[in-house]
Amino acid sequence: MKVRFTPGRVRVRIDDLELAALNRGEPIHARVNWPGGGWALTLDPLGHDVAGDGGTLAVGLAPLLGTLSDPAQEGVTLSGEPRVTVEKDFGPQHA
Repeated sequence: MKVRFTPGRVRVRIDDLELAALNRGEPIHARVNWPGGGWALTLDPLGHDVAGDGGTLAVGLAPLLGTLSDPAQEGVTLSGEPRVTVEKDFGPQHA
């Protein structure tokens, strides 16, 4: 999973194996720790909301997982604060 932050927005790019895990009902996580703090992001295939607490952001994808899994779709966007975009980034690494 690749994550990019811009003001008011989080952009997440997932590969084919991560999408397969989401479709199996498995959350995927990205985490960075440093002395005195850290940051974490979870994509939750069973969740329904975007919720943040301190350095943790949980993104519920249940309502949009079908759309995200559609081969004709590049990704989905969840509006709110922050706005979260989850895009598929399928390269040859797992083909």
